[in-house]
Amino acid sequence: MPAITQIEAWLDQILEVEFSFRNTAEAVRQISRLAEQDQHYVISWVRRVASTNVELGYQYALHVHHALVLMERESVEAWALHAMDTYDRSGLRPALQVIWEVDDFIRISRERAIGCVLQEHERVLTGFLRGLSGRKLKIQSAEQIYTDTETLFLPPLLAILPSPEQNFLLYKVMITTLWAQTRFGTFRTNLGETLATHHNPQRILALFQCMENLRLEAIIARELPGLYRQLDELRSALGEPPLPDIWEPFRQRVTQRDCSARDVLMQVCVMPESVQPYNAFAYQGVLLLDQVDARIAARLEREKALFRIKLKMLEEELREQSGNQSEKRTDRSRFGKRETRSEERPEELQVEILLHDKPLPLPDDINELITSIILDLGEIPDDYLQPAGPGEYDPALLQQDDSLDQDVWQGSYHEEGAFLYQEWDFRRQHYRKDWCAAREKSVEPVYDGFAEKTLEKYSGLVKQLRRTFEAMRDENRLLKRQTQGDSVDLDALVEALADARDGREMTDQLFARQHRSERNIAVLFMVDMSGSTKGWINTAEKESLVLLCEALETLGDRYAIYGFSSISRKRCELYHVKHFCEHYDNEVRARISGIRPRDYTRMGFAIRHLSGVLTEVDARTRVLITLSDGKPDDYDGYRGEYGIEDTRRALIEARRRGIHPYCITIDEQARDYLPQLYGPAAYTLVDEVAALPLKVSDIYRRLTT
Repeated sequence: MPAITQIEAWLDQILEVEFSFRNTAEAVRQISRLAEQDQHYVISWVRRVASTNVELGYQYALHVHHALVLMERESVEAWALHAMDTYDRSGLRPALQVIWEVDDFIRISRERAIGCVLQEHERVLTGFLRGLSGRKLKIQSAEQIYTDTETLFLPPLLAILPSPEQNFLLYKVMITTLWAQTRFGTFRTNLGETLATHHNPQRILALFQCMENLRLEAIIARELPGLYRQLDELRSALGEPPLPDIWEPFRQRVTQRDCSARDVLMQVCVMPESVQPYNAFAYQGVLLLDQVDARIAARLEREKALFRIKLKMLEEELREQSGNQSEKRTDRSRFGKRETRSEERPEELQVEILLHDKPLPLPDDINELITSIILDLGEIPDDYLQPAGPGEYDPALLQQDDSLDQDVWQGSYHEEGAFLYQEWDFRRQHYRKDWCAAREKSVEPVYDGFAEKTLEKYSGLVKQLRRTFEAMRDENRLLKRQTQGDSVDLDALVEALADARDGREMTDQLFARQHRSERNIAVLFMVDMSGSTKGWINTAEKESLVLLCEALETLGDRYAIYGFSSISRKRCELYHVKHFCEHYDNEVRARISGIRPRDYTRMGFAIRHLSGVLTEVDARTRVLITLSDGKPDDYDGYRGEYGIEDTRRALIEARRRGIHPYCITIDEQARDYLPQLYGPAAYTLVDEVAALPLKVSDIYRRLTT
């Protein structure tokens, strides 16, 4: 068993006591009381936690003895990992709270065992929400259940019901209820004004919410009958009491098809004092009108201006298409509208925008804008139909509206719309959850004739490549030991005769035949666009891609091209050059020409993302080929062993998904790290940049035959 002095020496080194005022005496005393096996276990975990933050490791060393008394090892490890994940997500203070409050962790762990965690299911729930009609809404964690008409706020953890499946369904019902408020006019009333002038506003608000919940549930029953049946089952599982008898007449009134939120408010204002609000069900949430009003006011101003700008742009586009450049826009009443309601859905208004009394086909962004305006106002007001005039055009509105804006990373960072990927931390032997935020962008095409110049430069090689790849396409494979065939398989015949001579039964698989096997290959080229590729390397990469594309078009293999670059974990970028489904046309050639050196080389996120792209392709063989000039590197510490180990882990994940990774590099030091990443037979080092275009096609041929 290690002596106390040895334990003290270990902790002093791990916790950097020499450079701090930390006193490890108490931690040493507690750890020394453990069995030898537990001592080594604790020291190893102190080292892992301290690799994230030294103070966090110190506090872990002080509290781990108590944790081992209360929990099994597996739970103690989960406690430490949760503290490290909390540090990654929220910083040191919240992570220390996890370490200090072991009892709270145990309670939450028990709740999580039966409950549903919003963060873990947010993507699935967001997908469910996007499938519902109306305005695009977001999901965010909060203590209360409510919506501000743009975001649905939900509890971070639901453990109300006895199983994770039931609690997940409860999230869906909460989402549907809040969505229905935004979709079917709950906030399209003068509720705020009514409350401001009433002598008992709290009672009116509570009654309105009770009545409105009944109306919305009736709509959900009509619009989403399957989900409503699940809602009914949940209500029973929650043990919710039945609706008080006094409420039944009011329920019958508000569940009529033609009943609106305004009708509900009118009825609430004349309800007798004997009717008291009933307790809202667990999934219904609250109405926070101040937040709703602020959000709607800002949106109304912005969307009116944006709609008029969009009409102006549409008007100018139509004028250009008609060739009537001399027409002056003096008639501001040319845009009109036609409103319709169906008998089946009287609450749903359909609006067509007219031009000279004829319906006008509109792009999706304008249709989405119309939907949002109708949800707030119940109509498209006439003054919205006046296109923006001189001085009313604000480009900032369009930038805010454009979800694909090139400056998505400007300003305060947010993860909306980003792909989140974990990253392997070899020091803690654990993934950092949702650590890298990645976005897909398209390379801006450059029509400078680069592809044509490359084909002219390598005209002799192009002809040779085409002949070689045509031969690969048309080549036959000799199948031996067949029951039927064009010729005798001599090896099989000799073995069969030997078997017969020894008294064994003679096989009938004695023939050979030629077979043209259909190629079923999907290849994705992952191109390093870091700043170090500037100059000849960038040119060589692009020339290689042009030659490959020409050859692959002959071969018929499915292929895609993406670039990648990064500048910290929060700004990881993938650049689309060619999708699998795209034809190799002038625009793809121009995108290849537009490949430019950018920032750093964080490889793990790119491998994980593009592995996902590859797995969506139905192919027998999937290959991921990386063109790079150096080892993994980013300025936020993603370098050295950390970067190499994360990249290695990402490649292992890719292989587990049935993908064959391969790397082609021109880094002279690659022999020091590529065998560790790719294995001895899964990379090629090109000594000269000028030889890269010649080598890539040859390597591809060898990889796929």
